Amino acid sequence: MARRVSCRPVSVRLLSVLFAVALAPVAGAAEDPLTPWLQARVREHIAFFAAPLPVADAPATAGVSSLWRERPKGYAGLPHFTPPTSLAPLIRAVEAGVVNITTVAPGAVVGAVKRSTGSGFVLTPDGLVVTNNHVVANAQGPEVNPSGSGVTPGKDGPREVPVQQVSVRLADGREFPADVVGRDASTDVALLRLNGAGLGTLRSVFLGDSDALEVGDWVVAIGNPFGLDHSVAHGMISAKERVLGVGQFDDFIQTDALINPGNSGGPLFNMKGEVIGVNTAIISEGQGIGFAVPINLVKDLLPNLRENGKLERGWLGVVINEDGADATATAPVVKDVYRGSPAAQAHIRPGDRLVAVNGRPIGSYLQLLRKVALLAPGTEAKLTLLRDGGTQEVAVRLVARPAQEATEGLSNRGGSSANDLGLVLRDLTPEVAAPLGYEAFLGALVSGVLPRSPAEQAGLRAGDVVMEVNRRRVKDTAAVKAALERGSAGASILLRVQRGDALQYIAIAR
Repeated sequence: MARRVSCRPVSVRLLSVLFAVALAPVAGAAEDPLTPWLQARVREHIAFFAAPLPVADAPATAGVSSLWRERPKGYAGLPHFTPPTSLAPLIRAVEAGVVNITTVAPGAVVGAVKRSTGSGFVLTPDGLVVTNNHVVANAQGPEVNPSGSGVTPGKDGPREVPVQQVSVRLADGREFPADVVGRDASTDVALLRLNGAGLGTLRSVFLGDSDALEVGDWVVAIGNPFGLDHSVAHGMISAKERVLGVGQFDDFIQTDALINPGNSGGPLFNMKGEVIGVNTAIISEGQGIGFAVPINLVKDLLPNLRENGKLERGWLGVVINEDGADATATAPVVKDVYRGSPAAQAHIRPGDRLVAVNGRPIGSYLQLLRKVALLAPGTEAKLTLLRDGGTQEVAVRLVARPAQEATEGLSNRGGSSANDLGLVLRDLTPEVAAPLGYEAFLGALVSGVLPRSPAEQAGLRAGDVVMEVNRRRVKDTAAVKAALERGSAGASILLRVQRGDALQYIAIAR
């Protein structure tokens, strides 16, 4: 941006003439030794008055005693800044795409009071609607337990969970029943489909680019707080990429636009009338602190929800260097590539630095994990990488994450055997730790146990995390090996192991 500068309001030419006249030597007079010094000071004063004012945006006039600056009369304002006047035209243009979502218990009689649970917005004219997962979490159908039986165990045996029905009311008052097409708790996003006559011409919203947001951008939140239809709040972007500890996909937009219960799932608009976030959370102890899921994350997730009904995670098949997995703004560096993986087929190799996925920059391991995991298996992604000082683009067709990739399957690549104990160990890198819910480098992951080995006889199993060896803290496989080498030959080994949420000591006889 070009800086606007101005000079002191004194004529430089006039000053130079006056000083020249004042210092001109009298003819025939001996040269005064003070004259060269005065002439040097004159040159300094001329340079001072000729220099631009140290003001980046506009000229200023001095206040009393030059203690402050003031704008000159008629100043036109800051460049590239237009203060908002009324948001009414924007609201009129977008409010038809905002909906109210209610639920009603099954078997309720006609006229039963429906409970407003949140907000949403129309994605397509034929009736796809986006909202929060927690708004419709009880409307998916019978709750499915981890075994996939379709029922939830109860005190007296398996039981069916009551299913709530979803109803969506448009801005014009029309109301439609809705089915849950797909939902994902880790991102708190859900996709609904309206049913009934009159679909096909609904007013849908436009989606924007959340990566282009800047702190200070004006935003508008529209929703149904406490069941109050189409309430509008405005504010600005307070921060980006907030991590709230909800999960590995934490990447929230923070805003001071008021978000209250009932706003959940509603849109956060920019000043172009584009949705740049899905309002999702508030901090009850604070005021003016709300959070929204970035719309670019939602864009990556929606095809997955529509096709699979849930988040089917794509898998690239790379191990990221620890230096590329920290919180610094450094593109991830590939440490290793799994044989037969999509990365291997695309000829990605150790040392490559991954800088973008589908044209969107990535600056950390977590950003890479989010962007890849949100893409459905079978998706072709374009990766931009740095290699040997140059930039290359490669196409990668992602596959489903291997079911045992985080346990036994990891031993196929880079595993380390503690042969005398029958343990196959793996470093608990961020890529390995995240799916298991562990902290990175908490210890060494047991990725395999040899049959009839001392480790198997002691009860160790794949998925355990070794945290201590003979009461020495260890954080990776190298530390485990070093601790084992320090032990006495023939002596028992005492391991402290994390298994799920439990910590236990296990003794292994050599």
